[in-house]
Amino acid sequence: MPAFDRMSLETLTRREGFACECGKRHVCALDYLKIGPGALSAAPDMVRALRCEKPFLVCDGNTWEAAGQRVSALLKEAGIGHQAYIIPCAGQKIAPAEWEVGSALMHFDPACDLILGVGSGVVNDICKVLANALSKKNAVIGTAPSMDGYASNASAMEINHVKMTLFSRAPQGILLDTDVLARAPMRMLQAGLGDMAAKYIALCEWRMSHLVTGEYYCEDVARLMRTALKKVMDAAEGVPGRDPKAVQAIAEGLVISGIAMAYAEISRPASGLEHYFSHMWEMMALERGLPYDLHGIQVGIGTVLTLKLYEKLRTVMPDRAQADRYWREMTEEKWQSQIRRIFGKTAPEIIAMERTARKNDPAAHAERLDRIIANWDGIQRAIREELPDYRALRGLMEGAGMPVKPSQIGVSLEDTVNAFVGARDARDKYMSCSLLWDLGLTDEFAAYLRDVAET
Repeated sequence: MPAFDRMSLETLTRREGFACECGKRHVCALDYLKIGPGALSAAPDMVRALRCEKPFLVCDGNTWEAAGQRVSALLKEAGIGHQAYIIPCAGQKIAPAEWEVGSALMHFDPACDLILGVGSGVVNDICKVLANALSKKNAVIGTAPSMDGYASNASAMEINHVKMTLFSRAPQGILLDTDVLARAPMRMLQAGLGDMAAKYIALCEWRMSHLVTGEYYCEDVARLMRTALKKVMDAAEGVPGRDPKAVQAIAEGLVISGIAMAYAEISRPASGLEHYFSHMWEMMALERGLPYDLHGIQVGIGTVLTLKLYEKLRTVMPDRAQADRYWREMTEEKWQSQIRRIFGKTAPEIIAMERTARKNDPAAHAERLDRIIANWDGIQRAIREELPDYRALRGLMEGAGMPVKPSQIGVSLEDTVNAFVGARDARDKYMSCSLLWDLGLTDEFAAYLRDVAET
C-alpha cells in the first residue's frame, strides 16, 4: 500500500506513478518542481529541463509586475527566446473565461513550444486550457499561494456564465518562489488558507458519496490530503505575519492538493459543498454583471457554512416516509421553477444537464435512499472522523484576519440560502446538499442556514 503521506514531493511526482490497491495507477508526472526561497532564478533551468526552446509567457498586469517582468529578463539573460503576452483587463481582474483564452490564442506565436503561465489561479487555468487546445507543454510560475490548481489536471472555467470544471492535464513544470508568494496581497495568502480548509469537507463528502453512490474512493489519496491539511493548519497562525514557514506549508499543501486530484482523476480530494457556495456566488455575480471575491476567500466562508450544516446533520436520523413525501411533492414543474428562480439566464443549461445526470429519476432516488439508510452509521463515522468543530476553524480563520460570514464579502442571506439549494443542481456531484435532498430535508436545512449563516 503506497505511503503517499510520507513521500517527498519529488517522489510523488515521479513519471511512472504508483500502482495502488484501489485499482488505479496514480500519476501526476512533473518534469520539474521547485518550491522555496529564491526559486524564481531557476526559471531558465525549468525551461531547459522541459526541453523547450521558446516559451509563450502569459501574465496579467499584476503578475507581470510581481514576477513576469523578472522572468522575462532571466530568460533573456539565459539566451532563451520567448514571447510575452499580458492579458488585458477591462475591470479589476481577468476572468477564467472564453474571452481571455481566445485573447491569448490570438496572440500566440506558433513557433513557441511551451505555454508558461506566470500567476496564480486564473492565469494557470487559462494556460492549462490553452496548452491542451494547442497540444503544447505547459508550466507555471506561481505568484501567490491562493489556490490548489497548480498541480491539478483541471481548470475552473466560466463557460456561458456557468462555472465548469474542464479536465485536461497538469502542468509539466511548477516553480514557486516563496519570497514572491510571501509578497502577494494578504487577501491571496488568506485565500490559500481558505482553499486548504475546504479539504475537511471534501474528504468527508468523498467518503459519503462512496457509501451512497458507489463512487470511486482511495484511502491512500485521502490520507495524503489529510497529512498536507494538518501541516497547513498547524502553521496557519503565521499567515498574518507572512511567516516563511506558513507560506511554505500553504504552497506545498496546495501543490499536494493538485497532486491528489491528479491521482484520483477527479476533484473529490479537494472540493465539496463549500466550493459550490463559491461557484454559485460567482454565477450569481456573473448573471448580474457584478464583481466577486477571491475563490479561496469564498470557499473559506463556504467551509464555515457547510460545517454548520453538518453540525445539524449529526442529529438527523433518516426517515423514509419524509423522504418519499418530499420527492412526490417535488414535481418536474416545481423543480424547474426553482431552477429558473435561482439560476436565471443559465437555468436552461442546468435543466439540460439534468437530462443526462438524471439525479431526479425516482428509481435512482429510491436506490440512493436505500443505501443512505443502510450506511447511515458509516456516513456519521465519516462526519466524526473528518470534520473539525466549526467554532475552532472559524477562530483560526478569524485569527488570520479572514472573513467568516457571507455579509463580510457582500453576499446577502438570500443568495447564501439560494446557493445552498441550487448547489445540488450546478453539477453532477454527490455532496451533503444532495444527501439532504434525498432525505427530504433541503427546505428544513435551508431554513436552518438562514438562521445560522450570520452567527
